[in-house]
Amino acid sequence: MNKFTLLCLTGVLGLGVSACGDVARTSTSAPDSINRVGNPPDLDTVLGNESDATNPIRRAQANSDIRAREQRYNVFREGEERSNRNVQSEVRSKLEVNLPTSQLAIQANQGIVTVTGYVQTQENLERIEPLAREIRGVRNVNVQAEVGPNLPPYNS
Repeated sequence: MNKFTLLCLTGVLGLGVSACGDVARTSTSAPDSINRVGNPPDLDTVLGNESDATNPIRRAQANSDIRAREQRYNVFREGEERSNRNVQSEVRSKLEVNLPTSQLAIQANQGIVTVTGYVQTQENLERIEPLAREIRGVRNVNVQAEVGPNLPPYNS
């Protein structure tokens, strides 16, 4: 029985490691790489992303997570450079709750953040860079996202 438990645990951990990519995504339908924009979302995807991101509990959770990371950084890592994972995770959270119908992939490398995917409006596309720059450790933002065609109207 112990060998079976160990085998199951190893399998789950292996699956978890392989499922973790190098990018943070604002939704499960967002691109899994910054090397491609992906496919534009359909109406059901947009409405699902919006429902999740605009949920008051989810927004509070994301904002709380960003504040907690900032506080931990201030206490434990003052003066050190922030990790790529930390920066990209915070940028993902920031974009997810502020651009709720987006499908974005985010990658950070030494303070340079690259964002690809789709947003619904030109206004949302223009908000990506200022929102990302609000995160400590972001030095430059490379926006490769596009405005998705044929999306339903949405007012953020």
